[in-house]
Amino acid sequence: MNVFNRKNKQQKQTGLNVNGNGDADDQGKEKKGNWRRPANTAFKQQRLKAWQPILTPRTVLPTLFIIGLIFAPIGGLLVWGSNLVSEITLDYTQCSTASSTPSDLPNFTYKLRSADSGATWTNPQWSFVAAPAGAEGQQGTCTIAFDVPADMGPSVFVYYKLTNFFQNHRRYVKSLDSNQLQGKAPDASALSKGNCAPLDSINNLPIYPCGLIANSIYNDTIGNLSASAGSTGAAANYTFTSSGIAWPGEAKKYVSNPGYANLTQVSPPPNWHAKYGDTYNASSFPDLQADEHFQNWMRTAGLPTFTKLYGRNDSAVLPKGRYEVVVQMNFPVEMFGGTKSLVISTVSWIGGKNPFLGWAYVGTAALFVLLAVIGLVWHCVKPRRLGDMNLLSWNQPAR
Repeated sequence: MNVFNRKNKQQKQTGLNVNGNGDADDQGKEKKGNWRRPANTAFKQQRLKAWQPILTPRTVLPTLFIIGLIFAPIGGLLVWGSNLVSEITLDYTQCSTASSTPSDLPNFTYKLRSADSGATWTNPQWSFVAAPAGAEGQQGTCTIAFDVPADMGPSVFVYYKLTNFFQNHRRYVKSLDSNQLQGKAPDASALSKGNCAPLDSINNLPIYPCGLIANSIYNDTIGNLSASAGSTGAAANYTFTSSGIAWPGEAKKYVSNPGYANLTQVSPPPNWHAKYGDTYNASSFPDLQADEHFQNWMRTAGLPTFTKLYGRNDSAVLPKGRYEVVVQMNFPVEMFGGTKSLVISTVSWIGGKNPFLGWAYVGTAALFVLLAVIGLVWHCVKPRRLGDMNLLSWNQPAR
């Protein structure tokens, strides 16, 4: 009863109808409605002029034919550009299981340019010599002998290819310290508050460069090509350089001097200890601004299967013949179920060998032309008048 009395008192004092029938309530609702109402403009009130095409056979069928006729030559041009590239891929993941005497390499591919499609080759072979006992982080030496069926290049590029390696994981991509790479020299305490953890410090010494990306760098060493014994026509020594393998501007992200006053109080990443030891010194520290292998690795890949440029030769033709390449194996891939391969390739105006884009254009063109032909036949055999009122459901005879 007290509740109703309170309402009656409020009604008498204000002269308003608390049940919603008074003018004040109506004014309040109107005010609230005006507040939420969009502005009275052509855009917000959806009064802009609009045009919607009427899809008729006379407009749709020619459009499909035109798209097909445009896509087909573009796809053919891309396929032709890809066919100008020769590519040799040698999978050496399991080389540590090979003996010291040469045996056939089980996994390899030859994708030669169309002009050399008739060339032949003998199967590549590999052999392995284990590293001495106690060699930290080293598996051994893998020697691969393979044929180059036809002259390649210039330019000739050597890549390493990894599979099932997820450089695109969010935590992995963020695991670096840009200030440190720019020479700001943060201490262990500052690094522990950043994105490098758990690879920010060792024994309270800051790690340079810190983070998961730097620690997991591909550290196999790929040698130059040398002619196999008894090979005729092959170059005695075909060399690659690491200069110019990184994207322009990558060097600006790094410095030559890490900025730490006492390099002996700075630790390399755990996987770098085999090369630099437990700490750096004045004569032994990485020049990241000049290390293009490091710069390529720090530019993370978007897919778990990727290739990264390791070396190039822009001046000399790689003559056909049989060659040997020595790989110092340090990078483990078995732990994450991946593979590693050596790729020797040329390039064309389209880049490396990748016919997928060209065939995608060709396939799309074929699909559009096929749809146009089907639509044309259907329109000729069973035409339908546009907007035929007789086809409305209420004009159909009762069943």
